[in-house]
Amino acid sequence: MTTTLTVAALVERAAGEQRVALVPEVVTRLVADGYEVLLESGAGARAFHPDEAYVAAGAKVDSLDAVLAAADVVLAVRRPEPAVLDRLRPGQVLIGLLDARGDARAGLDALAGRGVVVLSLDLLPRTLSRAQTMDALSSQASVAGYRAALVAAEAFGRYVPMMITAAGTARPATVLVLGAGVAGLQAIGTARRLGAQVSGYDVRPAAREEVTSLGAGFLRTSVTAGAGEGGYARALTPEEQAVQQAELGQQIRTFDVVITTAQVPGGRPPVLVTAETLAAMKPGSVVVDLASGPLGGNVDGSVPGQRVLTDGGVTVIGAGDLPARMPTGASAAYARNVTALLAAVVRDGALALDPQDEVVGAVWVRPAEPAVVPAAAGVPGTDAPATAAVAPPPPAATAHADAPATLPEGE
Repeated sequence: MTTTLTVAALVERAAGEQRVALVPEVVTRLVADGYEVLLESGAGARAFHPDEAYVAAGAKVDSLDAVLAAADVVLAVRRPEPAVLDRLRPGQVLIGLLDARGDARAGLDALAGRGVVVLSLDLLPRTLSRAQTMDALSSQASVAGYRAALVAAEAFGRYVPMMITAAGTARPATVLVLGAGVAGLQAIGTARRLGAQVSGYDVRPAAREEVTSLGAGFLRTSVTAGAGEGGYARALTPEEQAVQQAELGQQIRTFDVVITTAQVPGGRPPVLVTAETLAAMKPGSVVVDLASGPLGGNVDGSVPGQRVLTDGGVTVIGAGDLPARMPTGASAAYARNVTALLAAVVRDGALALDPQDEVVGAVWVRPAEPAVVPAAAGVPGTDAPATAAVAPPPPAATAHADAPATLPEGE
């Protein structure tokens, strides 16, 4: 690098958030590449990375005021609070999972309108080969799926694997995972490793091979969604959704554990487990809802971040924040993702943005762009070339479009 770019990571202030955008291992590589790295004091503490570890890796640790004043690029896991966003200056770059879809997009448009360069990783084209190292949604979904199986096992009142003891034989727990995306496949694999008898379901017939390759059974319904625009499953009609719920309900009630992973970025998740289905499940059953959040979840009655015991004795766990509950591993993966994107937009120590590049153009939040909410969660994207250096964009910039996605799909 011919000049020095200053990159900073802040304390994550969202309730329950324990991750950090940079870890010491990645800081070492950034410093070696010629970056100056700043950390707000305490940024890594909840991920078990003390300030001293960052200093040893070559970073400087300072107050929020000093970090914001000096940083050229601000790295975050989630969107910083408004008081922090208001202090970002024109030309400064903000990179993170910034919730850039749906109604929440308006706040980022306003920020970009002030001249802040906003790059939101949740807009990344996830099927693009060169974007895989930047794919924070997938890395965090993998954490969520792994953790979901462990959370379910902890909440379940019996053995998960088959156990043969002097007192008799305990049958293995039966586990159903709804959605064969990144989170779903990781949940299937982890539940299998725990010794459960596992089945998976996805509305896409092509997902059957992925599920069975992990040694799980594949649940079928009469409802399937073939390829739509961009090659992904089309959205189900209301009639198809009703049939899907009814048919799934008949099968869900036979399982000990159900893990749901169907998310809609910026939109309301589909309900896959109805109150009627919950009422028909066996006492002691466990349902883990990875889509549970402010806009709803896949399970009727799930509450974000809480466990609810139904009158019928079924434990419903609102688990939309599982990556934040495994902060060390999740932060390590995220730091690699965010620095991979940084490498794609920096040349010779300066910001290099090309709106025609399919990675850059997709993640770059620019004013006057229409917000596109996919019908259901999935992996949007196309193929792309490389970047070229440009100045930050004017307020009116060329719009980009996100491809539609699949249902259900783990995020």
